[in-house]
Amino acid sequence: MKQQRQVLQMRVHSLRFNAFETPMGVKVFTQAFQPKVKMDVNTRGNKVGDNIHEIVLTITITALVEDETAYLIELQQAGIFAITGFADEQLQHVLGAVCPNFLFPYAREAIDSMAVKGGFPPLSLAPIDFDAIFRQSQATAGDSGQSIN
Repeated sequence: MKQQRQVLQMRVHSLRFNAFETPMGVKVFTQAFQPKVKMDVNTRGNKVGDNIHEIVLTITITALVEDETAYLIELQQAGIFAITGFADEQLQHVLGAVCPNFLFPYAREAIDSMAVKGGFPPLSLAPIDFDAIFRQSQATAGDSGQSIN
C-alpha cells in the first residue's frame, strides 16, 4: 500500500474581525496604567472543500485597571489550509494545534498594533502552547466525540 505524502499548506490568512473598545474613555489616561491583562483563546474549524479547511483563531484581550476595563480587544484571525495525507487522529491535531500556531503571529501583531493605536503601551503577547490547549480539549471532550474539522 502506497502511503500518501503529507502536505500542509496555508493558502491564505486574513483578519476576519477586529474590535477595540475603551470603556473607561479618557479617564484611563488620567491615572497610573498598570493593567491586569486577561486573554481568552478559542479556535474553530470548518471543512470548506476536499482537503481544504478554514481555521479561525479568536483572541479576546481584556486589560483591567482597578477592576475597570481599560480596553478590550477582540480579534479573529482566519486561515485557509490545504491538508492531505494525514490519518484522522493526526488531522485533528493539525487542525487543532498546528494551524492555530501558523495564525498566532499574525494575530499577535494585529493585537499589539491595536493597543498602540489606541494610545496604550505595546502589548507583546507570549507564545501560546496550542498543543497543550489541544490535549486539554481532547481530554475534556472525552467520549463525546467532539472534533474540529
